[in-house]
Amino acid sequence: MAAYDLAQRYRTGSEPVLLTGVQAIARFLVEQRALDLRNGRDTAFFVSGYQGSPLGGVDKMLAGMPEVLADNAIHFRPGLNEELAATAVWGSQIELPGGFAGRDGVVGVWYGKGPGVDRATDALRHMAMYGIHPRGGVVLLVGDDPAAKSSTVPAVSERSLAALGIPVLLPRNAEEVVRFGLHAVALSRACGTPVALKIVADVADGAWVVDDTVSQVEPVTPPLTWEGREWTYTQSPPVVGSARVVAVEAEFVGPRAAMVQAYAAANDMDVVRLSPPRPTLGLIATGPAYDSLAQALLDVGADDAVLAEHGVSALRIGLIHPIDVAEVRDFCRGLTEVFVVEDKTAFLESQVRDALYDLQDRPRVIGKKDRLGHPLVPADGELTPSRLIGPLRRVLGERVPLAPPPQERPALPLLPISRTPYFCSGCPHNRSTAVPEGSIAGGGIGCHTLVTLSRRTDSAVTGFTQMGGEGAQWIGQAPFTSIDHIFQNLGDGTFVHSGQLAIQACVAAGVNVTYKLLHNDVVAMTGAQDAEGARGIPEITHKLRAEGVARIIVVADEPQRHRARDLAPGTALWPRERLDEAQRTLRDTPGVTVLIYDQHCANDARRQRKRGTLPARPTRVVINEDVCEGCGDCGVKSNCLSVQPLSTEFGDKTRIDQTSCNTDYSCLEGDCPAFMTVEIDPEAPRARRRDLPPPPEVADPTWSVPARTQSVLLTGVGGTGIVTVNQVLATAALRAGYAVELLDQIGLAQKAGPVIGHLRFAAQGPLDPSNRVTTGHADAILAFDLLAAVDPGNLRYGDPTKTVAVASISSTPTGPEVYDRSLRQTGMAEQLDRLGTAVAQVHTLDMLAASESLLGSTTAANLMLVGVAVQSGALRLPPAAVEEAIEINAVAVAANKAAFAWGRLSVADPDRFASELGARAGARTPVSAPDSRDWGGSFTGETRRLVQVRAEELVGFQDEACARDYVAVVDAVWRAERAVTEQTRLSEAVARYLYKLTAYKDEYEVARLLTRPRSRDLAEAAVPGGADLTFKLHPPMLRSLGMTSKIAFSGSTQAGLKALVPMKRLRGTALDPFGRAHVRKVERELLRHYRVTLHALVSGLTAQTYDRAVEFAELPDVVRGYEEIKLRNVARYADRLRELDLPLPALPR
Repeated sequence: MAAYDLAQRYRTGSEPVLLTGVQAIARFLVEQRALDLRNGRDTAFFVSGYQGSPLGGVDKMLAGMPEVLADNAIHFRPGLNEELAATAVWGSQIELPGGFAGRDGVVGVWYGKGPGVDRATDALRHMAMYGIHPRGGVVLLVGDDPAAKSSTVPAVSERSLAALGIPVLLPRNAEEVVRFGLHAVALSRACGTPVALKIVADVADGAWVVDDTVSQVEPVTPPLTWEGREWTYTQSPPVVGSARVVAVEAEFVGPRAAMVQAYAAANDMDVVRLSPPRPTLGLIATGPAYDSLAQALLDVGADDAVLAEHGVSALRIGLIHPIDVAEVRDFCRGLTEVFVVEDKTAFLESQVRDALYDLQDRPRVIGKKDRLGHPLVPADGELTPSRLIGPLRRVLGERVPLAPPPQERPALPLLPISRTPYFCSGCPHNRSTAVPEGSIAGGGIGCHTLVTLSRRTDSAVTGFTQMGGEGAQWIGQAPFTSIDHIFQNLGDGTFVHSGQLAIQACVAAGVNVTYKLLHNDVVAMTGAQDAEGARGIPEITHKLRAEGVARIIVVADEPQRHRARDLAPGTALWPRERLDEAQRTLRDTPGVTVLIYDQHCANDARRQRKRGTLPARPTRVVINEDVCEGCGDCGVKSNCLSVQPLSTEFGDKTRIDQTSCNTDYSCLEGDCPAFMTVEIDPEAPRARRRDLPPPPEVADPTWSVPARTQSVLLTGVGGTGIVTVNQVLATAALRAGYAVELLDQIGLAQKAGPVIGHLRFAAQGPLDPSNRVTTGHADAILAFDLLAAVDPGNLRYGDPTKTVAVASISSTPTGPEVYDRSLRQTGMAEQLDRLGTAVAQVHTLDMLAASESLLGSTTAANLMLVGVAVQSGALRLPPAAVEEAIEINAVAVAANKAAFAWGRLSVADPDRFASELGARAGARTPVSAPDSRDWGGSFTGETRRLVQVRAEELVGFQDEACARDYVAVVDAVWRAERAVTEQTRLSEAVARYLYKLTAYKDEYEVARLLTRPRSRDLAEAAVPGGADLTFKLHPPMLRSLGMTSKIAFSGSTQAGLKALVPMKRLRGTALDPFGRAHVRKVERELLRHYRVTLHALVSGLTAQTYDRAVEFAELPDVVRGYEEIKLRNVARYADRLRELDLPLPALPR
């Protein structure tokens, strides 16, 4: 097979290529240019619109292909908003004196999502009425999000477009996007009206193989006779005056509308898919709903042969408004019943009923309701094949023999924590959306609205508005509430689009509101595009001041990037650490005030740093796990997904995930002394952790290639490359000569939420109709994220008799776990048990740990899991084809191919894989040498191991006497425990938590833990090659003297810390300079109280009191953190003691 060139996707007449619905838009433009040239026309294109899911990637795609644009005379100009973009497209159709600069005409293309149609309605109404240029044409690309995956309301744009008199085509795949686009241009030229393509999320986010048949489309413009004369469309200039306008309207609703019907008939826009000799039941569907219907029919056992045998015909409609009345009547002749299948409202159904109304023997029409008027086809959400099976059984049950329904599975309980969308690591909105205590805020459109999906309470968002309405709702609320002020979140992209008018409205209304203009430089929700027409912060401040804003404060992560004199008079410029102060100041200022929170989008900054267009930040943050208390305060301060839980010998701690960290540095705030920084050289090659083994040679698997369609479900976390994996696998299927289709269900999931991918391929024979895997029909489940896979909705895809699951047992924390450390995911074993209820076989791999050990990074981990799936036969794609697809993708090729090979080896030779993994797992630097001395004691097993490790640490903390005292207490507990039970829970708990309370982290201990060699080892393991190890400390003594932020200890200044270590002999004595601090007194009292209470419980230990004693012994685990954080947790500790009816410690006041 010839080498595959990605550029072929945008070449007319190319070999078969894989195209998404969005990519098909670019191919349509290329094919239209070629079609016009074949017909002797030299036309150009003007493309404008506004990004919005599911067409959020159109503008980034076009902007990223300058050669394609130049070669095909495409002028691309993103719009400020949808209305103005539509007006600009209309302008491209109005010929001025001198013509079109040497072109025969201009094809105008507008793009936007459903709400954009609403905003652009007036422009579209005028364009439709007065018509487009007959040598140009206008195509409206309307993205509808029926399930509101990335929208605030579901979109049903066809009714709005129909009300404007605009024809609507509904493509069901990438091939139809191209073909219908070509017909839309031809129809637009023939009738003078813009023609819309309704592109739903399943089409935009899906991908199919498209061959050169799209390069052979030749639209036919039929002749039309109107009122006895041959009619040809001519454009009317905009006019005024009732009589002249009505004359234009007469043309619009008369011959121009008739031409639409004539064009549909001449070009076979509708396809009769099934036509038995004597049909009695007709199925009518359109777009993706047709594929869902066809798939559901197969799933209930009704293939074409069975349907034809039982008198069932089928019609697929392409032009959904206006429908081809003659075609529909002809199809329905002789039928007794017609079943119309469509998503949302009865739009097509109503037109079918109208078309058949005056026929004498018209069939009954059902769809949204059955014969008795009961609901039938769902009108909410997406119309998937699974949702159609029930309605089909009701309609076909008396006519067609169907397969019995599958056995119902018992319902599983909901998970305590599920994967939900969240802010990216380092996102400015992690902190910018918080408001002062006692305040409330209004939400809006943009990434910042994700805060409404979290469990955070500090943002206090009470609702949201449509795009551009942010804050205007307060004008109507203010007169009828006792609340005198609100904050209003507003993204900078929305501000430019339309939100600036809402600020003007609030100024005019005289309400008290503080706009929080969240300035992150890009339109981040749809791919980090530059906001069209955006201005810098200085210009914004001058504009706001001129429009009557009472006060403006700019807070920034890097205030030094701005010059105060460039800002509007009276504007304050503060660092972001003063956010709360700034908000309180503005809250107390009457009128409309604005806080501009300036920090670049973290994800875009990451992309730019990789491309070299933004300087990389050399400072990396590392947490010293020995000093860390695992209190979670850094997660609260930063709300950052890179601040992750870490299980260690000494309990749950916190780590910074260096792979995902976007160097926001907000985690450094607070009083925790565990934070260290190192410096790296961004220009230097990435340091390698160790010599990595060469990828193994693995024999090809022995499984056979199945002939039927293979259905694969992929589950993962947004932002970790799952969409890319699905594209690579689909490309592999294409290169293997298979038929293939896919669907990536992303929506808001690109923000760390669940990503679901559907992949279907067939080596021989036809591919099943839908690009979705239907419930109960997955041949394989690739669980890159097990938590997402075991969601009840995703488990439904498995079949316990055949599905093979390949699951990563690596744990990735969710947003709620970062913010609230008391929350925990369901345990891995329980998650695997849940997965086992839906599948026949499970293969597991800790892909993140294996990738880190074998490849020195986790970036290629996904392909390691793919290797497991291929070698095990869960994913039956040729390994050579997968490797070729990796090369075609051209990103980290060597690492991804190596990961793929290692994954295959884990199945082909698990012993060798385990050996290689064990040799390179890289054991952590030991905390201490547990076998250095024998501490005595009668304990054995895990209790002995715990004591050995901790006794050695206590020598370092204080001295050997302290360690031996600890050992003696644990030994006494062990002996008492042996008298009542064989369990060791109590002695193990005492070994852990007596140590925790004994080795409290005062100034001496923190200095010891930071300055020992292990700190440098931990930093090197986290950031290989990092230099200039620096400790970030906020000493309590200095804080009491007024120091408000941490200071850095690096180089020679660390000598002061080292000097503290031997002073530990003063700990707790009258000479201890730190011992009189309130927290130190509390720590000593907690230890005294624990030992006294433990002695009392152990002295009277019985089998009946054992569990209570264990619960008390484990209770110090809640005492975490430093300073105020620790004191708050001590209060929780005391509350729990009260619940256990145990004496309280005599805490100092």
